[in-house]
Amino acid sequence: MSHPTPLVQLDPATEFPARHIGTLGSDLPALLAVVGVPSLDALMDAVVPEKIRCRAPLSLPPGRSEVDVVATLRAIAAENEVFTSLIGMGYTGTVTPPVILRNILENPAWYTAYTPYQPEISQGRLEALLNFQTMVADLCGLDLANASLLDEATAAAEGMMMAHRVATVKTNVFVVDADTHPQTLAVLATRAEPLGIELRVTAIDGASFDGAFGVLASYPGSSGAVRALPPMVDQAHAAGAVVVVAADLLALVSLASPGSAGADIVVGSSQRFGVPMGFGGPHAAFVACHERHARSLPGRLVGVSTDTKGRSALRLALQTREQHIRREKATSNICTAQVLLAVMAGMYAVWHGPEGLRRIATRVHRLTSILAGALRSGGVEVVNPTWFDTLTLRVPGRADAVLAAAGERRINLRAVDADTVGLTLDETSTLDLVRTMLVAFGAGADTIDEGAPDGVPADAVRTGELLTHPVFHRYHTEHEMLRYLRRLADSDLALDRTMIPLGSCTMKLNATTEMLAVTWPEFAEIHPFAPRDQTRGYRRLITELEQMLVACTGYDAVSLQPNAGSQGEYAGLLAIRAYHRSRGDLHRDVCLIPSSAHGTNAASAVLAGMRVVVVSCDDEGNVDLVDLAARAAEHAERLAAVMITYPSTHGVFEEGVVEVCEIVHGHGGQVYVDGANLNALVGFAQPGAFGGDVSHLNLHKTFCIPHGGGGPGVGPVAVRAHLAPFLPTHPLRADAGPADGVVGAVSAAPFGSAGILAISWAYIALMGSEGLRQATAHAVLNANYIARRLDGAFPVLYQGANGRVAHECILDLRPITKATGVTVDDVAKRLIDFGFHAPTMSFPVVGTLMVEPTESEAKRELDRFCDAMLAIRAEIDAVADGRWPLADNPLANAPHPAEDLTADEWTHPYSRQTAAYPVPSLRVGKYFPPVSRIDAAYGDRNLVCSCPPVEAFASG
Repeated sequence: MSHPTPLVQLDPATEFPARHIGTLGSDLPALLAVVGVPSLDALMDAVVPEKIRCRAPLSLPPGRSEVDVVATLRAIAAENEVFTSLIGMGYTGTVTPPVILRNILENPAWYTAYTPYQPEISQGRLEALLNFQTMVADLCGLDLANASLLDEATAAAEGMMMAHRVATVKTNVFVVDADTHPQTLAVLATRAEPLGIELRVTAIDGASFDGAFGVLASYPGSSGAVRALPPMVDQAHAAGAVVVVAADLLALVSLASPGSAGADIVVGSSQRFGVPMGFGGPHAAFVACHERHARSLPGRLVGVSTDTKGRSALRLALQTREQHIRREKATSNICTAQVLLAVMAGMYAVWHGPEGLRRIATRVHRLTSILAGALRSGGVEVVNPTWFDTLTLRVPGRADAVLAAAGERRINLRAVDADTVGLTLDETSTLDLVRTMLVAFGAGADTIDEGAPDGVPADAVRTGELLTHPVFHRYHTEHEMLRYLRRLADSDLALDRTMIPLGSCTMKLNATTEMLAVTWPEFAEIHPFAPRDQTRGYRRLITELEQMLVACTGYDAVSLQPNAGSQGEYAGLLAIRAYHRSRGDLHRDVCLIPSSAHGTNAASAVLAGMRVVVVSCDDEGNVDLVDLAARAAEHAERLAAVMITYPSTHGVFEEGVVEVCEIVHGHGGQVYVDGANLNALVGFAQPGAFGGDVSHLNLHKTFCIPHGGGGPGVGPVAVRAHLAPFLPTHPLRADAGPADGVVGAVSAAPFGSAGILAISWAYIALMGSEGLRQATAHAVLNANYIARRLDGAFPVLYQGANGRVAHECILDLRPITKATGVTVDDVAKRLIDFGFHAPTMSFPVVGTLMVEPTESEAKRELDRFCDAMLAIRAEIDAVADGRWPLADNPLANAPHPAEDLTADEWTHPYSRQTAAYPVPSLRVGKYFPPVSRIDAAYGDRNLVCSCPPVEAFASG
């Protein structure tokens, strides 16, 4: 009789790590054999320096089953209460069209895509972003808009800094409308102080702009008031000030555009265009401007260019001004955006079209006007004489009673003071809600007059056509919209089709179970400033995730407020700056940064008021300890920090990391460890234990929040105990930061992009301590497997002390290019013909490819990539041997669209079959790019950043 299987082996809690880690099963021995190690433990012993190694398990529970995790998330969600939130302040209820919810937000073809740096395989998401840019530019009345920013408050801060750059008045005074959302005022104050910008917050009407480089006006104001902009704009321009307008995008459907009033820059959020509130994010903000300021515009910009056959094609324009490329010369540290949410907002406009948007905006305004009239008739004072959707209401001594009466009816209002409340209606509001509000205010429901006068002054009414491009008139039936979205998705390569082996970007599995909770109403429909007793579930989720991250990193405290890696970097440096200042060391402002660092490091340091001093790296890519010691000694009196990435940007575990920390600490500085490569550390080493004082963590890398085509991201900041008092705070939620904290808000919402935090919580809960450790080991194994398989064809540039790489490897194409003329661009574009997204190009070393396979890819996919690279090497050899000319070969002409492959004429010295099917496996499920190689220079010379005529898109 056979022995029964032990029950522990049948526990479903053990299943998930094997589903996440592609090489955990029977493929493991083969990978170990190629790498030349007997076990994973032996590999990690050879890779991770012993002096930083953590041998104890992480202080996390064991992994849990998917059923258990979903059930627990359901219980956490049930601790939230979904009220009708009329709090406003830049966050409103909205209806996500189901066709967009199902086919974009819940569709891995959209949420697993990477930033469109390889435009030939990103035409779908680029077109969607172009729709967004066109929509925003049109509503703002300006020439162009960027492809999204992080939130409205940080967009306002970017607008302030942009105004400072372009202003002819060279002062540091910026005038800000007092009737601006308080979270925006808070972020502006945080950003302004380290840069020496003086904020003058004042009532904008009648304010003096003399001596100011710029002014920010809110339109409508936070109180709801709608002013006619031209008089203020004319007065500001007469004083030489640049005018920034913070605008409500739905209001702009009905209000005269800021551009028509002469505004120079417009900022705002597209949240109410179909993107759930999500307790504060993620939402796509924007900056719009005149074309003359295009090269000062922060963030990304989608532009129209052409491919080699003259077809219209899209790409990111003006990439040389990307802030993370400009390093210490950057004027912003923006790296990620909110692409997925921008796609949703743009498609909301496509779905509704101009007439649909007018209907929504007009209905919201009509309901607000009806409510205002009825409240006045019932004896309630409406403080703001004009409005679009927001009313500020005076109820002397009764504010608490009104708030309580509304709360009894499961409605949240804005608490202003003891005598004043505010409310904002939205797309979800109804006439029944208006009647309920009248009861809550003690006004009679019989006072309703549907003919009540409007609240928009006549000189602020929008006239003329709106969103005239055909894309906003074409897809108003669901089958047409569904096919449009499918066509765009089919143009792209995302993780749902193929491995994306991008070094430093960690494109791993974003499991469906981890994603489920994002669209649950109990998480999606919560206002960020809802009362605390309605958000117990979110507070539990946030607290538990903070504790999980503490356990993973060895730090003592975490803030989840930063809503991107760049903001996490900035928050970490602000903590260091505030720490030094608290000790009287106001002069400590030097930040040491290795030459290999990602450019956001230097940009963040500059924004935090620090001076960047570059430290050399040695021939192996390591921080040069001799140069570091010299620079630290040279600047000892002013040394604030060092910023290092670990493992290094070169993909190795530097043996001297502890010495780096000791040198800097010995000269009074703090150690910032960039968390971009944490995927190689979890379970094996902790930055907070080996010398780090602060790190930002990319939840969209190590902890499985998907990249979404270039955002959303979350960049929490983790610190040692002595820096905990200097984590970000928030003016509207005391529990969002340390008590008596001295560093202000870095994001608009108290907990940043809280709506997607359940993804990382679920990932850690599913994996558990041992699963996370296994994930790290397999990420390192897979990178070493690729390095071994390809080293003979493409030399691996940097390796650690034992001849191993970390979780990524750099393939050096420079000798190949020198010998043959074939460039790294040629290899990247040829990989498209094999159905792959290229690895990271020319970073951190020009002329190289940085490959990161992650732990999620199975051996079959790793081999498919290696086979493609080896086949490409054979093609390079054919060029070197003269069998194909340098100017006409499969690499130089890559990628090859189906239209070109099926053309009547084929004049190339290689066959169509070689172009299309360089390996036999491609004959099944072949991906064909929609365009051939795109002319970047043409696009920059002929900058077009809104939708061209639909006829330009052949597949229209």
